[in-house]
Amino acid sequence: MPRRTLAFIVFALVMAAGCVRLGIWQIGRLAERRAQNVEVAAQLDAPAVVWGEAMRDSATARFRRVQLTGRLDYARELVLTSRGMHGAPGVHVLTPLIVPAGPPILVNRGWAYAPDGMTVDLSKWHEGDSATVDGYIDQFVPVRGMVSTMSQPRGVRYLERDSIEARLGERIAPFLVVQRIGLVQGDTLEHLVRVELPPLDEGSHQSYAVQWFAFAGIALVGAGVVA
Repeated sequence: MPRRTLAFIVFALVMAAGCVRLGIWQIGRLAERRAQNVEVAAQLDAPAVVWGEAMRDSATARFRRVQLTGRLDYARELVLTSRGMHGAPGVHVLTPLIVPAGPPILVNRGWAYAPDGMTVDLSKWHEGDSATVDGYIDQFVPVRGMVSTMSQPRGVRYLERDSIEARLGERIAPFLVVQRIGLVQGDTLEHLVRVELPPLDEGSHQSYAVQWFAFAGIALVGAGVVA
């Protein structure tokens, strides 16, 4: 057998082995995603607990359902810009909740329509000073670069904790809360709408695994034809 043909066959076999390994890796990722979805669903369906109980184990705090009582600080409200909903542009309204003990907790109170994705009259969305917030815990995101929106004094582009603390002028809780209870019914362009729950789908891991196995099969068939 010519060396070039042998070299091609060896190359095809190596490629097939690599594709099989990647397919197995995607299957493993799929299993992890399914297990994570089960855990998140259990967290969201569990009875609400107080903040202190949820923070006993910060590693498992995300998506834990909590109920908080405090005072909403509308004077230092921010908006998370460029948040679409069903094709409509808008923002997420971020309000610090002053609690009896501990630092303020940032609450994502919901989505508001904004034609340009950043400008909104926040006074329209006040819900009273004293509030009981029922929602789930979410985490801040690590981001490098500019977080503030220059054209919107109250706007932030990412939920980056240090930048938000700099805007508020004090330390805040290490997690934020996405409010769920108290959904406002009616025209979404005229009402504050609570943010939808995170999608618990399986992603593209299964289709990627099929693709990698298909590539491995193509490489093996090609090697056989050449041989």
